[in-house]
Amino acid sequence: MKKYDIAVVGAGPGGCMAAIQGVQQGNKVILLEKNDIIGRKLLLTANGKCNLTNSSTLEVFLEKFGKNGSFYRDVFSEFSNQDLMNFFQKNGLKLKEKDDGRIFPFTEKSKSIVNVLLKVLEENNVDVNYNYCLKHLQKAFENFELRSTKNEVIIAQSVVIATGGVTYKFTGSTGDGFRIAKSVGHQVTDLKPGGVPLRVSEEWVHDLKGVTLENVGLSIGYGKKKKLLSSGNLLLTHFGVSGPVILDSSNTIVELMDVHGDIKLYIDFVPEIRPETLGVCLVEDFQKQSKKSLRTYLTNHLPKSMIDPLLNNISIDPKKKLNQVTKKERLNLLETLKSLPLTLSGYLPMDKAMITCGGVSQKEINPRTMESKLVGNLFFAGEIISGCGGRGGYNLQQAFSTGYVAGNSAAKILKNNKTM
Repeated sequence: MKKYDIAVVGAGPGGCMAAIQGVQQGNKVILLEKNDIIGRKLLLTANGKCNLTNSSTLEVFLEKFGKNGSFYRDVFSEFSNQDLMNFFQKNGLKLKEKDDGRIFPFTEKSKSIVNVLLKVLEENNVDVNYNYCLKHLQKAFENFELRSTKNEVIIAQSVVIATGGVTYKFTGSTGDGFRIAKSVGHQVTDLKPGGVPLRVSEEWVHDLKGVTLENVGLSIGYGKKKKLLSSGNLLLTHFGVSGPVILDSSNTIVELMDVHGDIKLYIDFVPEIRPETLGVCLVEDFQKQSKKSLRTYLTNHLPKSMIDPLLNNISIDPKKKLNQVTKKERLNLLETLKSLPLTLSGYLPMDKAMITCGGVSQKEINPRTMESKLVGNLFFAGEIISGCGGRGGYNLQQAFSTGYVAGNSAAKILKNNKTM
């Protein structure tokens, strides 16, 4: 039996940061990891390049977490994206900014991030216990007893649970933390996939698998409402749609589908042009290029492989000359270019998702300290907390920020107890 001031469960970004913050304030800290290395899932992020955070403002960060965003205002303020970048730069890691404000290690290798975390853990003498799978957590008097599946017992005054969600299960994210949270009385909200491809009913789209639609605008329709989404690149697949713009919007779409069932996805192939302006352009072009085929003309607006299937879907002959296209067909084409409707009929399962949406209820966690409102000296950090953000480094920042605050808060409580 070993005794510590703080025990951190899970050596991902949140857990590592919590352990570092706790030990740097003079506490004896142990980091318990299910795998034989730290940051197993971190190594996979952004295809192994590790999109660490984003240079966006605080307000953008909060917006990326939707209705859950306000919960993170305090932690993002206490440990911001700039604070995170400073942490890695001070520890010898060069960073660089790419499109949309995404921050990467200069090496574009996740291993560089993990190496820094490991170095700081070792320099600060954090005990790291590998291959430790937590089976049972119990609070007795002023301490916690943590027991592993191998009956290894750890005693700690404070505990930080940072075990992640249930995506990428082969990395050890099998929902252990949710089970432990429930065992001490916490509510775990419905777990849903985030950053996940979507299914489309229209079979003609399935035949276009591998086609990328660049810089398209998206909106969705549900009930009598229509919601504008972001613009970006969309990938057509054998089951539906994927790509950056879909993965960024999927958190919102999944929630709406669970309420409304099938919903409409509208694709705008030319979002930079207003409908009335495009209408005038089509009339002028059809007159000036009257002998050109519709198929040839549309290469200005659509991937070549998509033209025939799309025109066939709206019953217009691709071989027609522009001067043969009727006014009704031209207006139909205009509407299709600005708002092609597809039916979203589902989404891929959790094992195809990038992140878990849902988790320990935010209502039961103090947003300023990450401490449980139900169990004193118990803290949560990272993906185990309900709610998820969009792609672009936002979720990793959430993990580091909540880990920093959880470790800092645990240390403050212990310091206050010692001075009493």
